[in-house]
Amino acid sequence: METRCLCLLLVCVLSLNHATADNGSVKKMKMQYTGMPLLKFQICVSCGYRRVFEEYTRVLTQRYPDIRIEGENFLPQPLYRHTASFLSVFKLAVIGLIILGKSPFTFFHMETPGIWLWAQENKIYACMMVFFLSNMIENQCMSTGAFEVTLNDMPVWSKLQAGHLPSMQQLVQILENEMKLSAHMDSLPHRRA
Repeated sequence: METRCLCLLLVCVLSLNHATADNGSVKKMKMQYTGMPLLKFQICVSCGYRRVFEEYTRVLTQRYPDIRIEGENFLPQPLYRHTASFLSVFKLAVIGLIILGKSPFTFFHMETPGIWLWAQENKIYACMMVFFLSNMIENQCMSTGAFEVTLNDMPVWSKLQAGHLPSMQQLVQILENEMKLSAHMDSLPHRRA
């Protein structure tokens, strides 16, 4: 019976993780669909930069109505993503075992440690601690601090390199310069080899 409960708990946790998995796709935040140039933001959503992106988008679409703006989450390295995914599943399994009152250590013929006995006596507090501690580590793994801006796939700003977000004035100045340069390059006659 105990083995069945553990197997059922494991199947439920794995199916929940599979249902909520990212599968490598990135949810894009498309703000405008028309226009020629593409201004793309890759941001750290867990750092709270989504609100900054939305504010910049609002101002830039008013100033440049013909520009297309897209935003997406800048994903961390695969090791950190997999660690966060593992912790998400592991957290649910540990909470489930605490609630069921089952010790995984008896399954492996090990002596049950004192912390597990304490968790069985204080189930609510132990579940909350596991949940919040795991979430803190997961968020740290998924946090990149990125705010990368490209115009037509050419980098124009990188918070990872500069160390800070661009001000609106800096971003407007960069876009003005890039668009003038692009217009100038388009007006030059093409030479044939």
